[in-house]
Amino acid sequence: MTRTSVPVTDDGIPAATQIASELRRLVRGAVWAPADDGYDQARAVWNGAVQHRPAVVVRCAEDTDVRTALLAARSHALPISVRGGGHDWAGRAIRDGGVVIDLSALRAVRVDASAAVARIEGGVLAGDLLDTAAAHGLATPAGAVRGVGMTGMSMAGGYGGLIGRFGLALDNLLSAEVVLADGSTVVAGPDDDRDLHWALRGGGGNFGVVTSARFRLHPLGQVLGGMVMYPLELARQVLRGYQEIVATGPDELTVMAGLLTGPDGAPVVFLAPTWSGDLADGEAAVAPLTRLGAPLMTSIQAMPYPELLRLFEAGSAAGNGYALDTHWLPELTDEAIAALLEAAVGRTSPRSLLALHQFHGAAARVPEGTTAFALRRPHLLAEVIAAWTPDEDGERHRTWLREATATLAPGALPGGYPNILSTSDGARAEAGFADNADRLRAAKRRYDPDGVFAAVAALAA
Repeated sequence: MTRTSVPVTDDGIPAATQIASELRRLVRGAVWAPADDGYDQARAVWNGAVQHRPAVVVRCAEDTDVRTALLAARSHALPISVRGGGHDWAGRAIRDGGVVIDLSALRAVRVDASAAVARIEGGVLAGDLLDTAAAHGLATPAGAVRGVGMTGMSMAGGYGGLIGRFGLALDNLLSAEVVLADGSTVVAGPDDDRDLHWALRGGGGNFGVVTSARFRLHPLGQVLGGMVMYPLELARQVLRGYQEIVATGPDELTVMAGLLTGPDGAPVVFLAPTWSGDLADGEAAVAPLTRLGAPLMTSIQAMPYPELLRLFEAGSAAGNGYALDTHWLPELTDEAIAALLEAAVGRTSPRSLLALHQFHGAAARVPEGTTAFALRRPHLLAEVIAAWTPDEDGERHRTWLREATATLAPGALPGGYPNILSTSDGARAEAGFADNADRLRAAKRRYDPDGVFAAVAALAA
């Protein structure tokens, strides 16, 4: 991996040393430069294959630290990145030679149960918000695991088990407090800075630093969920049956599917339902998923929604190497099923998996153009995840990823989900924005005319 050299000032002092010294005098939070103890831990993210070396990491202790770090980076002409939850596979949060504005210490969650609204700080994880909301009998849509940063996920989409009933995570983003590139702060919502509020809901972290956000909450008790596993030889009939079930299923039933490594080391097909309606109706709604053949394992039970998100945590441990790619599939055709099976059989690591995330119901009824997230027709988000241990060379696993994704491309919809695309895949990101691309670029020119924030290449100013 090529490392970016750290700039040197006119008097020969490394810029990292100078800006770190300056920031230590100005911020309440912690500051690390490359020579400091703790620097390697401070620059680490979920994906252990990301080894970027920033000039400085600033772990902000309050909102004013964000503004201070941002303006200091700009005065030293250093690139900027923002670390929220740190569940970062592509290295967006940690830029080589740059200043990392680290929000991970800002984890406060406040719930107004009577208004069904939560206010969270910029470093809050999905699990933080869901646990606090659940204590009040409330919930909001999140992703598939607890450790993802809530604001970062929501600014691109947020597929998950509640999508059919309550929409994407971004559909529930009521407002956001944002520090812009010039150091000013705005509150983007339906009443003020409406263009920014629109852009944040799908345009990703391209417009500023979200230091706090408000999310709509929904009454929700226990959900019915878990996993059903089938042997690989039943994959075709199981996945065909899955397609038929989800095509006509109610909003309350959202089902993730895919292929992973089973307990005996062989690939298996899995179905992971979430039923968010009345539990008395849930067993009948979920039962067809268990009758698509002879399951290897069925584990479905009532549980709090936050607990359901622990299902895939064991397979997404921090520190392993990861590479991801994606396609949007309009439906699960026989050709797509064949591509998934070929990839599963040829996987280069038992940790790798292929997942299908359902988009339907409430999320599909949001009128196009309401948010920057453009794809509002029912579809499946196909996620290909290559994973390997820290002691392995990742190249053969990345090769598998590229080949697996290529076999899924025929018949896929244009573009792709920005949270899973790489930082260099601007053409596909732009195609995914469709008719919203021009409006997004206009918002970029208005709120970040100098191109300080660069989470998605398609939105370069």
